[in-house]
Amino acid sequence: METKMAKKQLFTADYELHASVKMLYPYIQTASGLAEWFADDVRISPEKVFTFVWDQEEHKAILASHRTNHFVRFEYLPESAEDKKDPSYFELTLDVNELTQMTFLKVFDYSDFDDMKELQDLWDGLIERLKTVVGG
Repeated sequence: METKMAKKQLFTADYELHASVKMLYPYIQTASGLAEWFADDVRISPEKVFTFVWDQEEHKAILASHRTNHFVRFEYLPESAEDKKDPSYFELTLDVNELTQMTFLKVFDYSDFDDMKELQDLWDGLIERLKTVVGG
């Protein structure tokens, strides 16, 4: 008997922020910056493993790739063989519209979260917290 795994889906969203890329980048790349808006707590180990804490639950991830003042991609450490083959991740990209000089944060969240409306609400709330923190 085969157990049906939840299929991973890619959620994407764009948010306009009234702050410069240089100001925003530390909030998406550092443990202290992420702890201010993204999770209840964020710690980083000497091995560079980020621990995100939500509701007393820990989720470990690595900074898989980044480009200063442009994007970060965190991959969650695998919890199963399936995760090893197809890891969950989230990526945050900062873009500036050359015409309007407006800054946008693009969110890519690849996970087995199955309720896209709830995930949209979750990210909307997180970005509102970020806007409050940065004043944008």
